[in-house]
Amino acid sequence: MRNKKQVVQKNKGSFGVYMKRYWQLYALLALPLLYLLVFKYVPMVYIQIAFKKYSIVQSVWEMPLANNHGFEYFIKAFKSKDFLLALRNTVTLNLLDLLIGFPAPIIFALILNELCFKRFKKVIQTIAYMPHFLSWVIIYSLALQLFAPHEGLVNMLIENLGGTSIPFLNNAAHWVATYIGVGVWQNFGWGSIVYLAAIAGINPELYEAASVDGAGRWRKMWHITLPGIKSTIVVLLIMNLGNILGSGFDRPFAFQNNLVMNVADVISTYVYRTGIKGLQFSLTTAVGLFQSVVGVFFLLMANWLSRKLGERGIW
Repeated sequence: MRNKKQVVQKNKGSFGVYMKRYWQLYALLALPLLYLLVFKYVPMVYIQIAFKKYSIVQSVWEMPLANNHGFEYFIKAFKSKDFLLALRNTVTLNLLDLLIGFPAPIIFALILNELCFKRFKKVIQTIAYMPHFLSWVIIYSLALQLFAPHEGLVNMLIENLGGTSIPFLNNAAHWVATYIGVGVWQNFGWGSIVYLAAIAGINPELYEAASVDGAGRWRKMWHITLPGIKSTIVVLLIMNLGNILGSGFDRPFAFQNNLVMNVADVISTYVYRTGIKGLQFSLTTAVGLFQSVVGVFFLLMANWLSRKLGERGIW
């Protein structure tokens, strides 16, 4: 018993010493934690709107429960053709973003790592980062000037060369290609920062040893650089898979038009149109809750699969 008391007292003493030494670090967490509490966790109280009949004159606790044991609006959503179309478009566009956009910053980081001239490398990095700081409204304005059917610069060049104009923004298939391509252009430079940081952490002695063994640049990249950043790639891939049903509002809303709504309408724009403009708050809250639950499921599955394959995962 005496030994146990001594151990407890020792632990308390060591904890007190630790907190006394590092209390500034924990104090720095106060504002971020307060932000999470006020803007992320407190609003979760209103998730129950998805299971209730919304009334603007009643508090969320006083609203009556919806039909079908509260699942009325979930059933209504899955019977809605507009929601099913938005769900299909969200999954399709996010999968294409993942397949095409996810490898782009990795490839760009590998190319930058192989550049010998530092000044040229810095110029290329700066140019590649710049689109990340532009809003989607500005990017769409640029895309409109480039890809408009007849007045766009690209189509004017095509017509001057004897070709026919391409409906980049008016045809469904061309719109999807333009949407994905512009998204890759906007994000690949900024996304490469994480991979460049991971590459910088690789032990340079590995490259020296490979040079002694006669390995060229391709072999060094394939057998040293890529394995060195594999854990970073896996973690970011898991996070992207968790967002497979998530979609930002600005990008699809800026690019969509009436001619391509069958491929451009996603969950975020559906929620805006139906929930905010159509005043169906319970329905769109149910859609948002479904979207979040599926996202968490994909995140957990991707993390489990990565651990099964021998990677560290997120936790």
